[in-house]
Amino acid sequence: MSDLPNFKFDLENAKGWSSAAGSARQHTVDEFPISTSFAAVSMRLQPGALRELHWHAIAAEWAYVISGRCRVTVIAPSGNAEIADFGPGDVWYFPKGHGHSIQGLGKQECHFLLVFDDGRFSEFGTFSITDWMSCTPPEVLGQDLSLPSEIVAKLPKKEVYIVQGEVPPEAPPAALNPNLEPSQLTHKFRLGAAPLMQFAGGTERLVSAQQFPISSTITGVLLTIKPGGLRELHWHPNADEWQYYIKGRSEIGVFGANGKYRQDEFGPGQVAFINRGFGHYIKQIGNEETQILVAFNSPDYQEISISAWLASNPPQLLADNFELDIGAIERFPRDGRFICPALS
Repeated sequence: MSDLPNFKFDLENAKGWSSAAGSARQHTVDEFPISTSFAAVSMRLQPGALRELHWHAIAAEWAYVISGRCRVTVIAPSGNAEIADFGPGDVWYFPKGHGHSIQGLGKQECHFLLVFDDGRFSEFGTFSITDWMSCTPPEVLGQDLSLPSEIVAKLPKKEVYIVQGEVPPEAPPAALNPNLEPSQLTHKFRLGAAPLMQFAGGTERLVSAQQFPISSTITGVLLTIKPGGLRELHWHPNADEWQYYIKGRSEIGVFGANGKYRQDEFGPGQVAFINRGFGHYIKQIGNEETQILVAFNSPDYQEISISAWLASNPPQLLADNFELDIGAIERFPRDGRFICPALS
């Protein structure tokens, strides 16, 4: 049996950017080579702290709020714009190239995950508005924005990235342009309030393009596994899988064909990546339930589980395949189990 490449990364202990206003820790394909289809950032903003106006050229941004609250602004190429507030369990999606900002609300730190649909993407290669303005000749900027030279001279001389601002009011204020057209396609989805699918060993909430039409490249899942539970052996025909561990611990085993197999344990703040089509399972370990945020690089969710696959075949075929008698085959599950309960 030969090993597969490392599929584990400790995001919360990664190098990044930090100040009194907030922090950002990331992985790209450079730090986590197996993750070719996803890059990710764990970002924290203090109340009033602003992740300045910016856009991403090569990747769409899918985000999940773990704790605290924030307000985002976004503009689409059509000129339609949206201002929306987010709290724990909420998701946003910005197509590549859409200009946006994020600001902390309330009295507590806001912690959220940013997931990008290209492993080459780096948070520190973002197109930020202060970075752009600081590179532009002052006279050009003044002409473009109809600003006198004394105001242009006061603009930041380099990228501010995350800057401490005033805590915004509870009600979203109006935009500078009073005639701005609202977005026709919402950028917000309340994953924490999505329908709960319950199984003997845990629960799942899902958001794909079917429920969240703007999310055209990423499907998200919030998976909870009870103590001793098992997300059964399965694979995804249409997408790679990225996982972030919010709480609890699990063991993952990944099968890559031709005897290739790798197994590892994961806990809070750590990330797993599983290639499209690779068989795998997730087994909860420890006494605390495990909660995992999962992203797939496809607008729709597909999976095939081993129990459903077996149950779709005639008993004698299975008996021949496994060299078992029919009595043993009759003990196999009759349908998919998805999340199995702990062994009694």
